[in-house]
Amino acid sequence: MPESKTRKSATIKTQPYKASEPAAVKKLKAPGSRQWVPPTFITVGLLGVIWLVVYYLTASVGITIPYFTDLASWNVLIGMGLMAASFGIATLWK
Repeated sequence: MPESKTRKSATIKTQPYKASEPAAVKKLKAPGSRQWVPPTFITVGLLGVIWLVVYYLTASVGITIPYFTDLASWNVLIGMGLMAASFGIATLWK
C-alpha cells in the first residue's frame, strides 16, 4: 500500500518556522556627548533653591533687594520654575 501524502511531507526535513522579520528599522544616532547635563541640572536646581532661600530670608528680616521686592510673590514661581527646569534637564542625562 502506498504511503499517504501527509506521511511523505512529514518525513521531509523542513527548516523551523521563523516569524517574518520586520523591515529594517533605521536607528537614530544618539546625540553627542551629554557631559554638560549633570553640571547644568545641578546648577539650575541649586539656583532655584538659592533664589527661594534668599527671597524668604530677605522678606523675614526686612532687607530689601531692588528687584526682589518688585517681583513680590513671583519670586516663588521663579524659584520653583528653576527647580522644575532642573528636573526637565535631568531627563536628558543618559
